[in-house]
Amino acid sequence: MIVTLVVVAAVAGLILVGAVAWREHRHFVVAEDNRRRDDELLRRQQGELSENETRLRLSLDTISQGVVIADPAGNVLYRNPFALPYAEARHGEALVEAAVAELMTEAAQGRVVEREVELFGPPRQTLFVSALPLRLDGRDYGSVALIDDITEPQRLDTMRRDFVANISHELRTPMGALSLLAETLAGETDPEVASRLAARVQAEAIRLSDIMDDLLELSRIESNEASERAPVAIQHVISDALSRAKPTAEEKEVPIETALPALDLVVRADRRQLTSAVFNLLDNAVKYSEADRPVRVTTRLEGDWVEVEVRDQGYGIPPRHQERIFERFYQVDRSRERTGGGVGLGLAIVRHVANNHGGEVRVESTEGEGSSFTLAVPMADLLQPNGAQP
Repeated sequence: MIVTLVVVAAVAGLILVGAVAWREHRHFVVAEDNRRRDDELLRRQQGELSENETRLRLSLDTISQGVVIADPAGNVLYRNPFALPYAEARHGEALVEAAVAELMTEAAQGRVVEREVELFGPPRQTLFVSALPLRLDGRDYGSVALIDDITEPQRLDTMRRDFVANISHELRTPMGALSLLAETLAGETDPEVASRLAARVQAEAIRLSDIMDDLLELSRIESNEASERAPVAIQHVISDALSRAKPTAEEKEVPIETALPALDLVVRADRRQLTSAVFNLLDNAVKYSEADRPVRVTTRLEGDWVEVEVRDQGYGIPPRHQERIFERFYQVDRSRERTGGGVGLGLAIVRHVANNHGGEVRVESTEGEGSSFTLAVPMADLLQPNGAQP
């Protein structure tokens, strides 16, 4: 009996010990499971945080605006590619980095600040720098600076203002003249005087029509409307342009000389647009030349480019104007431009034709000595003997 009790007690003890051990084991297993779940959750959260950080960084890297982020102590934590060159600049662009540093210091004190920075280049640029604090629920997270290149918007705004001012003036002048001439003509009884007045009315009406034609031509070329590309020999384009420019050249007694290669240089182009561009270069050169000072047209092949150069010995263009002469209605000398009968659309037409054909237009000019304009367009894969019609 006693032995039985001892055995039972021993078994019960073993069961109890086993139960305690099993319970501790279960606690251990549960704790391990919880730890693994916590670790997995932490890794997942860290992975999601890393993905979000990468996504945010990539987003900031792709925008065309400079972004600089600093911690509360002013240490720069991040710059996107647009802002990076300013940190490494040594010349004019270093002004942008100085503005960023100064404005971020002010932003760290809780202020929103901004500044416009002019870089005189070349090329000339206008940059808008702003900085603001990063704060949430009273906690300071640092500051951020933004850099915007507003050069093009400013240029377009200037062009818009010039367009409105110039077109208003250019239309008002012939309209006012027509009104005055018509009023005078209505009360004129002398046939000779009436004939002169009628001729003036006709001249002003033609001038008004020319302005409208230039506006429509520029609008069509800007939109590349109804543009048909076909192989065309550049010599034929020059011939068409010379025919159009001849009356003005003869009236001003300005000879036009040509230097053409032995082979026709063929380009794939809209013949009407290209003729308009070359004519406007010729017309511009003739208007700014004095009598007996020739305008020279040269055509050449440079690599895969066909170049048409129009050189005059006229007044020349001051350096400060050379960046803007291809803008609509921009006039270097308004009195001369008005005397010549133009309104400042010709070179704008040339630039748009060049852009439409994947080419470019360049200018070299010395004030008082003359100017050289070069229109370059890609050559077609075709050369023909001079005089052959494409």
